[in-house]
Amino acid sequence: MSLREWWQLLHFLRPHWLWMILAIPVFYASLFVRENARRPWQGLIEPALLDHLMVPRKHRWRFRPVHLLSLLIALGSIAAAGPTWRREQPPFAEDKAPLVIALDLSTTMNAVDLSPTRLERVKLKLRDLIHRRDGGRTALFVYAENAYMVLPFTTDESLFDVYLDTLRTNLMPHEGKDSVKALQTMEGFLKDETVPGTILFVTDGIEPSALPSFQRFTAKQDQSDEILVLGVGTSEGGPVQDGPSHFLEDRSGRRVFSKLDVAALRALSHDGIDASTLTPDDDDIKWIQHHTQHHMELLENRDTRTRWIDEGYLVAIPLAVLSAFWFRKGWTIRWTAALLAFGLLLPPSGFAMEGADRSSHFSWMDIWMTPNQQGRYYFQKKEYKKAAERFEDPMWRGLALARMGDYDAALNAFALSDSAEAWFNQGDALAHSGKYPASVEAFRQALLRRPDWKEAEDNLIFIQSLIPKPKEQKKEKKEQTEESPNLPPDQVRFDDKGKEGKKARTNIKPVTTADIWMRNIQTSPANFLRRRFAMQDARERRP
Repeated sequence: MSLREWWQLLHFLRPHWLWMILAIPVFYASLFVRENARRPWQGLIEPALLDHLMVPRKHRWRFRPVHLLSLLIALGSIAAAGPTWRREQPPFAEDKAPLVIALDLSTTMNAVDLSPTRLERVKLKLRDLIHRRDGGRTALFVYAENAYMVLPFTTDESLFDVYLDTLRTNLMPHEGKDSVKALQTMEGFLKDETVPGTILFVTDGIEPSALPSFQRFTAKQDQSDEILVLGVGTSEGGPVQDGPSHFLEDRSGRRVFSKLDVAALRALSHDGIDASTLTPDDDDIKWIQHHTQHHMELLENRDTRTRWIDEGYLVAIPLAVLSAFWFRKGWTIRWTAALLAFGLLLPPSGFAMEGADRSSHFSWMDIWMTPNQQGRYYFQKKEYKKAAERFEDPMWRGLALARMGDYDAALNAFALSDSAEAWFNQGDALAHSGKYPASVEAFRQALLRRPDWKEAEDNLIFIQSLIPKPKEQKKEKKEQTEESPNLPPDQVRFDDKGKEGKKARTNIKPVTTADIWMRNIQTSPANFLRRRFAMQDARERRP
């Protein structure tokens, strides 16, 4: 809740108690009359002489008991008036807002501008979000050209983990992106909900043609649900993977780069739809949680069927603390010195020495060194994991990842650039991963950009020598598949005691057809979702 919204909701249940505040100026007036040194002598000494006999008081302000008494009166009157700004929830009502997640599974979610890919990074974020919701009802939908339900409202975190791990862009029956159809599906899903809900679009862009539909959704007078948009990707963009160590190409053979549509996110913000982007820390999760819960509480505060909560007890706590000073005789407190000492005794929680969690603390190295300089520092110390976390330059980050042995992540970092050096490093990473044909192609791309690069030529020749020729491949395959049929058994043993066995009667439980059918189901969650999406798509396309 923002300060402006809090101020609009703030009111008092018993406002007549605020008249007690008028006692404060009465106390100040009586103190002024009491401390007037001229008043007792005005009838005894001539005024002209009295002016010379009076000693002027030093005008130095200090905190006095009358100030404490005034503060106690003010706080006491506010507490008695019953300040309130939120309503009491009815029994058995939900205290956590429902959330519907609409995850974009279009092809561009495989871009590698976020490591390892946009989709994999989003899955990690959504897993953290589900754990942070702590029992809040959450549903999961995915969409591309059409929208499909993965999970209805549930509070089972383990179930979410299972289905999040299986989500891939190739589960979609058709490529494309239709945010309008996804919005209509979410709206129909929430139409019977009695609690105000939130629709969270997790996508790398909203189509310009879909903006009017989003505007009409939020402009409805009876609309109790809200839309949040979490943008995935970077404005610089990155190549799109379409397979292991392979990237999507256009008709001319160039790699397809996908960029986050920042302009569409800004347009949504101008239309009153809250939009944000993925962050390295958990600020985006806090943002989602805050807006989701705040939206539900804001609408519930407009419900006149519930009572307002008396928050006056909050004021009673400082009232009791200040009252403790009233019983001290001849007290004098150096408030400035006390506050300074209190501040110095507090632990520096906002700062952290080197090695602390960078997502929630400030590092002293940030004062003196840029992220790339910090990466070079750790790179020279051979602490490559820390170096990869600090580097913003994709080339240096890829080198650090390669030194760690994480060649797949290094390949994604090198792929963010189209320079000859980037292609050379991609060829090196692919060679270390054993993907020699792709490594040869990478070194050829490097030579196209720098034809006289001898190191690239030497590496190209060396990697080509490691690729087995077609005849050798067939020979190896034949040797692997050849088996000797009709091998004699090592030993043959017979049951000579079989005739000595006794007859016995065994009760065998009959097996139903349903049991046999359930046992024969051997499919992964991914195959289950792929078949269900295909069946829904075929049913909707049927005339």
